[in-house]
Amino acid sequence: MRNKRLAATAGAALLIGSVAACGGDDGGDDGGSASSEPVVIGTTDTVTSLDPAGSYDLGSWTLVYNVYQNLMHIPAGGSTPEPDATESCEFTDEQTTTYVCTLSEGLTFHDGSDLTAEDVVFSFERLLGIEDVSGGYTLLSNLDTVEATSDLEVTMTLKEPDATWPFKLTTGAAAIVPSDVYPEDALIEASDEVVGSGPYQMDEYEDGQTARMSPFEDYTGPAEMENGGAVMTYFPQESALSLAVENGDIDVAYRSLSPTTVQSLSETDGVQIVEGEGAEIRYIVFNVSLDPGQDQAARQAMAALVDREAIAENVYSGTVDPLYSMVPQGLEFATQAFADEYGEAPDPDRATQLLEDAGVETPVEVELWWTPTHYGSVSADEYAELERQFEAGGLFDVTLESAEWNQYSEVSAQDQYPVFQLGWFPDFPDADNYTSPFFEADFYNSHYSNDRMNELIAAARATTDEAEREQAYTEIQQIAAEEVPTLPIWQGKQVGAAVDGVSGVEETFDPSFTFRMWMISKSS
Repeated sequence: MRNKRLAATAGAALLIGSVAACGGDDGGDDGGSASSEPVVIGTTDTVTSLDPAGSYDLGSWTLVYNVYQNLMHIPAGGSTPEPDATESCEFTDEQTTTYVCTLSEGLTFHDGSDLTAEDVVFSFERLLGIEDVSGGYTLLSNLDTVEATSDLEVTMTLKEPDATWPFKLTTGAAAIVPSDVYPEDALIEASDEVVGSGPYQMDEYEDGQTARMSPFEDYTGPAEMENGGAVMTYFPQESALSLAVENGDIDVAYRSLSPTTVQSLSETDGVQIVEGEGAEIRYIVFNVSLDPGQDQAARQAMAALVDREAIAENVYSGTVDPLYSMVPQGLEFATQAFADEYGEAPDPDRATQLLEDAGVETPVEVELWWTPTHYGSVSADEYAELERQFEAGGLFDVTLESAEWNQYSEVSAQDQYPVFQLGWFPDFPDADNYTSPFFEADFYNSHYSNDRMNELIAAARATTDEAEREQAYTEIQQIAAEEVPTLPIWQGKQVGAAVDGVSGVEETFDPSFTFRMWMISKSS
């Protein structure tokens, strides 16, 4: 999970909400008929691979979700997995270790071949067999066996109970590929080798330039096509992306726009700002084997001094929301644990008392690391503000250090950064994905471990009982606030800019981060 997340966040530059919306998603709809032309979407995201076995980043998964099918999917605006290439999927035992899916009849790949249970078995075994460093094989690592129990039935047996398994089947890692086209032990490399069964088929791909897709005429899944195709255009810089939508060279700018750019585009004629719910978060990690993170009182005191509202308003112009738990608002079982423990406003008296009671000498020296470009240029202002907040009152003496992502992503997990910045967007929209990586798997090697926390995470994952899961995640978040292995800062919305006449973008913005190009339409 650690390797994956560092790779995945490499494609996750700053994602923020809008300052003002110009008429909302339908603001530019002039009532004209839908165009049969492709929608043109611009982004600063990058693509690692078009092969589901070799990708685990948002830029790649955006294409995967539109070209391939899964057994399950998250519907737009939903939070619960539903059938995709299947008629039904369900656990057949109370232990949540046996999961059976029945495929829909008549499914075909883009090359005309039938999609059967054998292709599902091949796809999963191939992912786990290749174990590519840039792939998401860890998401399916709990799979013990997968069998085609008939042409249309797939039976999966898990090593350990896992009620989140249906969510994992919605991810790009679980995309289905044809067994007679994709090599068993290697990734595809050329775009003309891409064969899926999703709503679009890949016509042309130029790395770092464009991806051209046309509707798949024999597609029979749940997606409803609202356009005549889609073109993804890749921009190296936000300024070029902004200029392209401003000039009408693209229909939609999707990831990533700074607060300044959003404000500027909101005042541009012919452009509408579109926003929706998101689950991207920013947080600080403490390496608990290094000072000052070794001292829980120091971590707690820093938690008591953070002014999230000031960061949201002064740094991000109100385009992000304060975050008081690692589980963001909008997800089931999210609490406000840090607000409950330390209050929503900074509390210098509480911070002082925590340090005095623990016998910690002040000022406490803090080496705080951040990365200048990976999370957007606004990070510089954010960490200058955090330095000011921690040093207020003389309790801490902060030294800011920075490194570019290539170095940062490796060194931060090698016991060299005592306190450091990270960000996260979800593999799937469930509280497990915001707790187990940080507190159980310790993907960033912070050396934090809590037996009770691990017990609760395992228990929550093993049950489908909503009351039991809520009780477990409430206690998990309470422990996290008390012990502060990580310090949540803010939660971002999803934002895009679209030319007038384009609609459907807002409807695909939800915490699953599935960008459903087929939902976007434009008037002719």
